[in-house]
Amino acid sequence: MLRMDKIVSLKNVSKTFPVGKSLLGRPTKFVHAVNNVSFDVFEGETFSIVGESGCGKSTTGRIINHLLIPDSGEVWFQGKEISKISQDEMRPLRKDMQMIFQDPAGSLNPRMRVSELIEEPLIVHTNMSAEERAKVVNELLGIVGLSSKHARRYPHEFSGGQKQRIGIARALTVNPKLVIADEPISALDVSIQAQVLNLLHRLQEEYKLTYVFISHDLSVVEMISDRIAVMYLGFMVETAPKTKLYANPVHPYTEALLSAVPIPDPTLQKERIILEGDIPSTINLPKGCPFAARCKKCGQECLEQRPETKEVEPGHFVACHKC
Repeated sequence: MLRMDKIVSLKNVSKTFPVGKSLLGRPTKFVHAVNNVSFDVFEGETFSIVGESGCGKSTTGRIINHLLIPDSGEVWFQGKEISKISQDEMRPLRKDMQMIFQDPAGSLNPRMRVSELIEEPLIVHTNMSAEERAKVVNELLGIVGLSSKHARRYPHEFSGGQKQRIGIARALTVNPKLVIADEPISALDVSIQAQVLNLLHRLQEEYKLTYVFISHDLSVVEMISDRIAVMYLGFMVETAPKTKLYANPVHPYTEALLSAVPIPDPTLQKERIILEGDIPSTINLPKGCPFAARCKKCGQECLEQRPETKEVEPGHFVACHKC
């Protein structure tokens, strides 16, 4: 892949959420959802974030999109630091940064027709006439595999796959440069998942889109990614180009995740790595490596000190004392 300019950069980003309150209403505990996360996303690539449920990947996506404000760190989009700007300052940038949500039904207003749902970003971000907006809506419906006759219908009249196509069409209305896809196919049947992935890939080539693709499914991520970041307990533990990550996973957690990916050929055997031990609490993070309690390579330094991220080969980064 040809390396282009950075479109997104996160630098030492952390985010907590308060849980539990004192008698005075002050928070007494905090969930550490994202912890000191740093990475870059380059123009035209698909950068995927994977990990178990609750690892912080969706929170990271919402921080990029300014739906959540980080407690610390910096978020850069197209050369502008956006983590601390107001919603009014963010509004002009939103046309370049759109999101596809996990639940296609929940992200579509049931009281609005499809035409109204898709044209809403055009009303907010452009000065198009009603006729011009209608033309764009019909064109986008055709692009995502629907037709103009669907424009007058309501979301409940569509299947899950069709609803997600509507969500994709809405995300494309204002010609964004970045699309954040948060588990966009996890709520769909397997037969529909491939159709939506193929659609996303085709649209990326036609419109020169950049994707941040969030998923828990490594077999799905393999189909669409250029680079992959693996998260665990809010920490980024490994980042690498797809081919390097699948051929040579370095972090013990990545090895365990990949060992669970099914192999299509039943004649091939693959040893499954079973993780033992309990997942640490995100309220009381361990002092050392967040994966230490489940890692067979764990040593004393792993229990006492957080590992620094290091580059083990060009473009391949890992946070592990033993790697």
